[in-house]
Amino acid sequence: MSRAFVKEDGPDNEPLPDLPISPHPNLVTPRGLADLRRRLAEAQATLQALRAREDRLDRLPEAAAERDIRYLEARIASAIPVDPAAAPADEVAFGHRVTVEDEEGIETTWQITGEDEASAADHRIAPHSPLGRALIGARAGDEVVWTRPAGQVTLLVKRIACPD
Repeated sequence: MSRAFVKEDGPDNEPLPDLPISPHPNLVTPRGLADLRRRLAEAQATLQALRAREDRLDRLPEAAAERDIRYLEARIASAIPVDPAAAPADEVAFGHRVTVEDEEGIETTWQITGEDEASAADHRIAPHSPLGRALIGARAGDEVVWTRPAGQVTLLVKRIACPD
């Protein structure tokens, strides 16, 4: 195919819009900061591999990798590392693991982490999430009210632990 028929300017060659950056302070645990750095290195390696492709007509994967790199660099630059061990162990704080018991007697352990490492599936929550806000500052034996879209749940704080 002649290069005369290839469109050089167009939406495929424009940078993708940046990913939204949270307005909240970017608190990170040591694991969270290490994960951001690992993800940045992976995104940079991906971009390098994409740029080394012989056939580079589709620039969208490169634009996505560049966008991800911009996001990760911004998150690392704004990171506020917090050592969970520096907070009092008798009160729920950023980085702590908290075991709670719900109204049916089911115990669940949550860790309060930075936004970028928060994962409900892994029981890690951000401090400004509804559950995080309910738990921060609580002590073992306290009852807290977790306001969810499905209604309020009362939780009993059973244990507070600093991660390893």
